[in-house]
Amino acid sequence: MSASTTAASTTTAPLTGHTRNLALATFAFAVTFWAWNLIGPLGVRYTQQLQLSGSQKALLVATPVLVGSLGRIPVGALTDRFGGRLMFPVLTLLSVPFVLLVALAGNVKSFALLLVFGFLLGIAGTTFAVGIPFVNAWFAPARRGFATGVFGAGMGGTALSAFFTPRFVTWFGYTATHVIMALALVATAAICWFGMRNSPVWRPNTDPVVPKLAAALKLPVTWRMSFLYAVAFGGFVAFSTYLPTYLKDVYSFDLTAAGTRTAGFAIAAVVARPLGGILSDRIGPRSVLAISLAGTAALAVVLALQPPLEWPAGISFVAIAFFLGLGTGGVFAWVARLAPPERVGTVTGLVGAAGGLGGYFPPLVMGATYQKVFGGYGFGLALLCLVALGALAFTLVGMRERRATA
Repeated sequence: MSASTTAASTTTAPLTGHTRNLALATFAFAVTFWAWNLIGPLGVRYTQQLQLSGSQKALLVATPVLVGSLGRIPVGALTDRFGGRLMFPVLTLLSVPFVLLVALAGNVKSFALLLVFGFLLGIAGTTFAVGIPFVNAWFAPARRGFATGVFGAGMGGTALSAFFTPRFVTWFGYTATHVIMALALVATAAICWFGMRNSPVWRPNTDPVVPKLAAALKLPVTWRMSFLYAVAFGGFVAFSTYLPTYLKDVYSFDLTAAGTRTAGFAIAAVVARPLGGILSDRIGPRSVLAISLAGTAALAVVLALQPPLEWPAGISFVAIAFFLGLGTGGVFAWVARLAPPERVGTVTGLVGAAGGLGGYFPPLVMGATYQKVFGGYGFGLALLCLVALGALAFTLVGMRERRATA
């Protein structure tokens, strides 16, 4: 371990600028997550316009998740080398043309083009792998659960998208909504470039990317955290992208009403994520993950029974979002404890990719099993319960606390 890395991991005094850089990273994460989730809130619109089947609409909603997941692997490694101050604006600007091309695909009513440009729009979702190592370097180990939890609250961009995207389409029009999002991304890139700074204790890791990824893959912490994050964050992504369709199919909500309730779901997870990080600093991430996964399993059963509107169903969705949010905060507090400091970016990219992939497949399963075996989406929710229980058992008996070495 280098001297600079040791300094980063042992310093306890706050670094000048840590609050500003945490706030900027969280803001940029929220805006890019809004862009990443542009298709989900309009899934009902696309389904009606293009007359999509259940499997097609699930594929359309899930497709941006794929690049946003797998892209985190190289992005995390590149962040170790170039730093967040460069990577944030670069990725934000790279997302702009695909936001506009999604609008083009929607206007020409092409399902194939929506899939292609939605796939590439996933670039916006890779900023998560930039932010975790970026904010990690600004904070002492005892405060990294708090820092990564606050940054992770930027996933509230999904709530912003769920609430505002359908309304923007009503207020300004479909094309103008995407233009507004593109302009917001350009402005965010400028703010990041001029306002952000890399931590003074951060040093670039100039190892070649492929060997660096291979080294991270040899660490047990990478695989263990990937599994847990695939359940916790994957569950959140799956719900937040597919929930508008779910609410229409099960409860007959229109586009705006479904978006409003999806925003409430996402806000509950956003509030819970920093709380999960803070609690991890105090009671340990193992306890936080155990609470999260037990609550998720129980509420999956409740939702499978299709509780009635408005309060029983609403409270159930908000509660499962809260438990999933706790888990996402707990996982990356655990990553900060166990991953070698000089490999945090690379490990984050791999774990983040697993989380995103965890959100890619459930919508496909939900679409394919709708009204099969059990009523509504009961079969998919039963699978979520079983997976959460498996992850709970692994958390309690399969995890070790010792920090890995590079």
